[in-house]
Amino acid sequence: MNILFKNGKARRPLLILFDILCLLLMNVAYYYSTKLFENTPGYPDDIYLYNTIILISAMMISRFIFRVYSNIWRYTSTKAYFYLVLADFCGGIAALIISRSLFIFFGIWHFVNIASLSALLAVTSRFVYRLLYKRHNVADPEEGPNINVAIVGAGQLGVLLASDLTNNRRSIYTPVFFIDKNEAKVGSRLYSLPVYYECAGVLEQIKRAGVSEIFIAIANLSSEEAERLYNFYSLTGCKIKIYDIPVRDAAKNGNAKPMIREFEIEDLLFREPANVANNEDLKYYNEKTVLVTGGGGSIGSELCRQIAKCNPKKLIIFDIYENNAYDIQQELVRTYGEKLDLAVEIGSVRDRQRLESVFVNYKPDVVFHAAAHKHVPLMEQSGCEAIKNNVFGTYNTADMAEKHGAERFILISTDKAVNPTNIMGASKRMCEMVVQCRADSKTSFAAVRFGNVLGSNGSVIPLFKRQIAAGGPVTITDKRIIRYFMTIPEASQLVMEAGAMAKRGELFVLDMGKPVKIYDLAKNMIRLSGFEPETDIKIEEIGLRPGEKLYEELLMQSDSLDRTDNRMIFIEREEALSREEVEQKLSILASVVERAGGAVGSAAIKEALYKVIPTFHEPGEVNKKAASSREMQAVE
Repeated sequence: MNILFKNGKARRPLLILFDILCLLLMNVAYYYSTKLFENTPGYPDDIYLYNTIILISAMMISRFIFRVYSNIWRYTSTKAYFYLVLADFCGGIAALIISRSLFIFFGIWHFVNIASLSALLAVTSRFVYRLLYKRHNVADPEEGPNINVAIVGAGQLGVLLASDLTNNRRSIYTPVFFIDKNEAKVGSRLYSLPVYYECAGVLEQIKRAGVSEIFIAIANLSSEEAERLYNFYSLTGCKIKIYDIPVRDAAKNGNAKPMIREFEIEDLLFREPANVANNEDLKYYNEKTVLVTGGGGSIGSELCRQIAKCNPKKLIIFDIYENNAYDIQQELVRTYGEKLDLAVEIGSVRDRQRLESVFVNYKPDVVFHAAAHKHVPLMEQSGCEAIKNNVFGTYNTADMAEKHGAERFILISTDKAVNPTNIMGASKRMCEMVVQCRADSKTSFAAVRFGNVLGSNGSVIPLFKRQIAAGGPVTITDKRIIRYFMTIPEASQLVMEAGAMAKRGELFVLDMGKPVKIYDLAKNMIRLSGFEPETDIKIEEIGLRPGEKLYEELLMQSDSLDRTDNRMIFIEREEALSREEVEQKLSILASVVERAGGAVGSAAIKEALYKVIPTFHEPGEVNKKAASSREMQAVE
């Protein structure tokens, strides 16, 4: 018995042998039954034997055609049983036709009776197997912990989850009831479990039943519903999990099965991710030589992953930090092997000679420029480095792309370039000017502007994780502060699509959705880690950092935006400066950097940036208007 339940490799051949044996026994029984009735003539033994061989062969082949033996019968659905009956019916018809064509046909009832009995026996045997499996695999309370769970969603997905938890002897979970908003289901029983109505009273029922975890099993769960459910069931103090098919698994495997998973950071933001992985525009990158500067960074490495999926002619990773470059190189080698022509070059975008060498050697068709210093407080202290790396690094790379005939150049920009209040944001605004002024070039230049990306190096999410792991406190600069967020894959895919659209100096703007209050994000992350905010782990305000403002201004508030075919990508209608005007601004910045001579401090840099970036303001000017801003009011 154990071999049937525990040895997955032996289960299928044993089932095939069992079915063949049943067919043989039924044919033998049918043969001798004809001898018991005077009115039923006996058939010649050789003719009966030939028909038996044809019938068994036809029915087994039919079962393989209908993939009957690909099913795991202890979990299978009604559809699988239907295909089993259909396979036996088709096998019987095929055997009858073969028998007639070979002129050894002796009557239709042999085929009809055997096929019918075979289908009945096969279905019955599989039902019996499921019952025995369930009985044999009842969990032993002494084998491990037993956790009571409530299942939110009394639909097909919820019933599937209850079945899996009940039938799996290794499961530590015991479903005790369903919760649903459908009043037609309330008061009934599904899979022997009661269904309760979702209301305030059910929270007390959860406590009385000793439920420790709540599984949300709702198909096609919307972002708004996910937010509501998370907030509602968080009141119980239970751990909340989701039962679904992760998007990444569904994309890789159409037969992916639902799984229980933790709430992820993406779920906390409660926004619908953009899925552009199959967009026709991404075919542009097929057979292109693509260079990614800063290819080892958060955005750069994800761009490399997405580009690799597009069958490029060659992918070049260019980065100053060899450890990051090595990590993404090894990941891509493991994933694609020799299918991907990959090169890794170490160097700085500040080094024109090194860049020249790379462009001469590889002649890239497309350049994604993601190399940049992006940490706001650090760049406030080291302003010269922000100008040298961000501004002149972009200028150098753009020059090389234009000089060596690249088709397209795409700059990765930031929402901090909108009315910047810090050196980093101002430097990125200058980078946009460098790109926008080249509308007359044979190379198509474009910039893509978006907000924060989840989990990127130096972002708030990894910081919160480390602080929670250390037992707190979780530090935020101000409880009022808000930010826009996007996942790294989402941002990278949209950047690639915008790059494929690029023509002449466009400034693409990505729709970042609704802003998120960082204080709420911190509380939710603490709860997801199994703690209670302000009770188990404190949240402390430490004050705004240099150059930081309470909110990033809406990228979508301008009336000068043009829509694209993608609902999340817009084009800013902004009049670009001429090359001569940009060169004058660059000359001012170059002079102040040269005079600074690498000195610590950024006062001179800020003074120069005020001259070249008209929208550059002190953060205090923006923060004092925060309460009345549309962005802050949107999260109140």
